[in-house]
Amino acid sequence: MELLLFLFIGVVGNLIGTLVGGGGLITLPTMMLMGVPVHSAIGANKVSNMVSAFSSFYSIFRRKEISWIELRSVFFVSLIGGTLGGLLASFMSSQTLTLLAILLLGFALVMSYIGGADFGDQQSFMINKKNGSILLGVGIYDGMFGPGSSTLALYMYAYEKISYIKAVGLSRVGVFAMCSGAAVTYIATGKIQWPMTLALMAGSIIGAQIGIVLARKVNATQVKILLRIVTIVLMLQLIYDFISQL
Repeated sequence: MELLLFLFIGVVGNLIGTLVGGGGLITLPTMMLMGVPVHSAIGANKVSNMVSAFSSFYSIFRRKEISWIELRSVFFVSLIGGTLGGLLASFMSSQTLTLLAILLLGFALVMSYIGGADFGDQQSFMINKKNGSILLGVGIYDGMFGPGSSTLALYMYAYEKISYIKAVGLSRVGVFAMCSGAAVTYIATGKIQWPMTLALMAGSIIGAQIGIVLARKVNATQVKILLRIVTIVLMLQLIYDFISQL
């Protein structure tokens, strides 16, 4: 019964995570409430996210909705950012990281109301100094802390007027890159509880595939509303965590 619950958690978390990010809001707190040790919960989340992200961006890549050039450039920038973030994390307190997350998400939310953060019909994405720096920053943030990183990436793609389905595919490439290094580390250090992780992984793959199907059906207005809701929920959770650390 417990493994079925982990399967369900994986489905729901990655369904939401694929569409607008923030899936960790569901998976991590639920696992910790169930008594899973924090390192095992984070490790399971990283491993399952890595596999589900690969399955979702591969589905989009196979249908030629993202190109190899786009995939490769986003992967390497995100991988570098995630690695740097992991190195920097040891120099920053959890309180500082939480405050940084609140400020970044707040800025993205405000900018979405000011205007410009609307998915468009641009069918190609090219890395330049501006968006490359933002992607690198998102990767660093994910490596340091994590919650909301794919949501922040989606805001960036919206400002670039990328089509929503392409933005979803590219954000999942970033998740795969950013989670890969962490997942390998958790596996190597023996932090993974495999029965739980495999159940979560199976659910995550199912949720990600459902998310891809829905991503092709929702319109820009629905996505924007859902993205703002998830951003606000993320911020409230992080504000609560920040106050708890005082």
